[in-house]
Amino acid sequence: MAKIDRLGWADGMSFMSYGVRVGVRVNDPSILKEVIRRLPPGSKPASLRIVDHLYSVIGGGANQDSKVRRFNLAYWNLTRIARSRKFEDVLEALESHAQITVAEYAPRRIFVHAGVVGWKDRAILIPGVSYSGKTTLVDRLIRAGATYYSDEYAVLDARGRVHPYPRPLGIRFPNSFESKKVRAEEIGAEVGSKPLRVGLVVSTSYKDGARWRPRSLSRGKGVLELMANTVSARSQPELALTVLPRALQAAEILKGVRGEAGEIVESILDRVE
Repeated sequence: MAKIDRLGWADGMSFMSYGVRVGVRVNDPSILKEVIRRLPPGSKPASLRIVDHLYSVIGGGANQDSKVRRFNLAYWNLTRIARSRKFEDVLEALESHAQITVAEYAPRRIFVHAGVVGWKDRAILIPGVSYSGKTTLVDRLIRAGATYYSDEYAVLDARGRVHPYPRPLGIRFPNSFESKKVRAEEIGAEVGSKPLRVGLVVSTSYKDGARWRPRSLSRGKGVLELMANTVSARSQPELALTVLPRALQAAEILKGVRGEAGEIVESILDRVE
């Protein structure tokens, strides 16, 4: 940390996000605004003297005579998380890492990798890892009139209710790992503002040509499905095993492969009473 401290910091700020205290420092004041735009949803500026996690961001545009600073760099505490000649790449890495950090260490929330929409005052959860197709399904559901909550995390409180985590949707280009960020409002969707009880969990992944014939799961197996996608399952297992059964207390749980997302939207919405 002493070596990183000597790199020269010109500006910084601290913020709170779901109970996690985070600091950010930069070597050039002009890049701080760009960094702030990438903070996790729900982040609030705070005047903190002590933080749980510290991000250090170096823009390579300054001091071109230095070999190190020809690159853009980002550190999380002592660990380098990004190194690139493109500052945008560093911002992307910072944004993703900060979201995971908050999800991992939030003391009173459980973050489950899942897409979430609201329908008839109930939340529909679509758990799954990256590239499982959850964002595509969320996109089709909100275009059909569902309320947007998240395409990445279901944020659960101690009572098992789902809170909004309205980051822009990361919609991938066809046959590519590249994506573009689209705000839900841009495609005419309403964004959720209140916590909801879980009405339906849909554990599914895309398979070319598959027909949607889901099977119902018990509440216990549903907890295992969510636990497998819970960020803090290892660091806070007691909290997760307390919250997840509460979340599924009155929920229907379905599992099965699907074909095109648009083909199952009506079926999913019809299951929520």
